[in-house]
Amino acid sequence: MRLGKLGRLVLLAAAIGFIIGAITAGPALAQGRSEGGMQLFKIITTKDEVTIGLSAAELKKLGGGGDVDSVASGLVGSGTLTAWMYAVRKAPDGKLQHAPVRRVAVFANAVVRIEPFVTDQEVVPPSQ
Repeated sequence: MRLGKLGRLVLLAAAIGFIIGAITAGPALAQGRSEGGMQLFKIITTKDEVTIGLSAAELKKLGGGGDVDSVASGLVGSGTLTAWMYAVRKAPDGKLQHAPVRRVAVFANAVVRIEPFVTDQEVVPPSQ
């Protein structure tokens, strides 16, 4: 079976798409999580939004696998959640990274939505 010019172009485009997908899939799987295990979430309240980071130990205390459901159920169960607030900064090498700013308390009655926060930038764990 011979492919015409159009068939070869479609096959070439599919191959290029597969290669690009394979190259970018690795970093995409680690987005929003640091090597130290910090996972980022965006908390949307009635007035503003804040990006928070929770360590693997903090997520385990909330009683779950570290997903949005465990964060939400932990927040509703206790009424408040204390976490590191994260913001973007420049690293010494000039790259952008998400770094902890300060500890913040989030109150369940003000939260409208919780989302996983996805980033391709480095997530810096807090230095306690």
